[in-house]
Amino acid sequence: QVKFEESGGGLVQAGGSLTLSCKAFGFSFHLFAMYWVRQGPGQERELVASISSRGDVVTYSDSLKGRSTISRDNVESALTLHISKVKLEDAGLYYCSADPHNPGSSYRSQGTQVTVFS
Repeated sequence: QVKFEESGGGLVQAGGSLTLSCKAFGFSFHLFAMYWVRQGPGQERELVASISSRGDVVTYSDSLKGRSTISRDNVESALTLHISKVKLEDAGLYYCSADPHNPGSSYRSQGTQVTVFS
C-alpha cells in the first residue's frame, strides 16, 4: 500500500526558513522522479520543485529558485524541501508526489500547511 509520512510546515516568519520532509512507503521510491507541489489559497497547483530518480537533476519554480533545495535519500525513501528567506507568497498546502499531474493519484502525500506571518 502506497503511503507517505510528511513533516514540517506550520507557522513560519517571513525571512525565516522551513524544511518539509516526506517519507514514502509501498512503492519503489528510487525509480521515481519526485516533486513538491504547492497549492496556495485560491490558486492553482504549482510544481515548485522536482528531483530525478537518482537525485542528479533538480528543478525549481521561478518563485523558489535561488533560495530552495530539494534533496532525496533513496535508501530511506525520503524527500526533503528546504526553503530559506521565506516570503508571504510561499504560504499554502505543500505535498510531495510521484505523479504530480494527477491530483487524485495515490502517489502523493496528504499535504502539510505552511502559514507565513510578517
